[in-house]
Amino acid sequence: MDQRNVFDTPVTARLHRAEYLVAFAVTTGFAVAHLDEIRWPVAIALFLYIDVIGYIPGAIAFHRSRTKQIHKAYYVLYNTMHSLITQAAVIGAWCLFVGPEWALLAIPWHLFGDRGLFGNFYKPFGLHFEPVTDPRYEQLLKEVAARSGSGPVAPDPLPAPLDGATAPAEGPDADSTPDAGSASATDGSTSVADRPVAVPAAAPGGTER
Repeated sequence: MDQRNVFDTPVTARLHRAEYLVAFAVTTGFAVAHLDEIRWPVAIALFLYIDVIGYIPGAIAFHRSRTKQIHKAYYVLYNTMHSLITQAAVIGAWCLFVGPEWALLAIPWHLFGDRGLFGNFYKPFGLHFEPVTDPRYEQLLKEVAARSGSGPVAPDPLPAPLDGATAPAEGPDADSTPDAGSASATDGSTSVADRPVAVPAAAPGGTER
């Protein structure tokens, strides 16, 4: 969602996918408009080669594995073949050595469809090759949803960190005004500011924002 919180929530993921759906629709429009100019054997080959190299080997290895752990090379293959940078280089080389043609639309059509229609982006090493819900991510979503609040401002105050450490103070007066409930550091007690903030419970049936 930003450079320090590099994950999507269900809502931001849908917004992200919507951008690729627009690109997919534009690509489809160009293909329909130039239907009779497309070399279909070439277009089909360009569409399929991405998955033949980048997805199918990893999918076979994943489904054959009893532990569902497979070599990282499969992840690298998938991410390389489904990269817009990689495929832009392929299109550029094709235009240079073969010539520009409408069959090349098969490449962006594949990538935009993967992301916009199916929500398939890059595969990190820390997750299964095929989609499997990670319980740690589910917990993270619950905590983000709990901070969404129902008022006009967001987010709600920061809850206690997952590792049990104290939460950093938030707000403009966090460092300027000492808390009256603070105890001397020499007696071993804990100040009010150092106590973990309770995590607000997500409302039943509420939605993440």
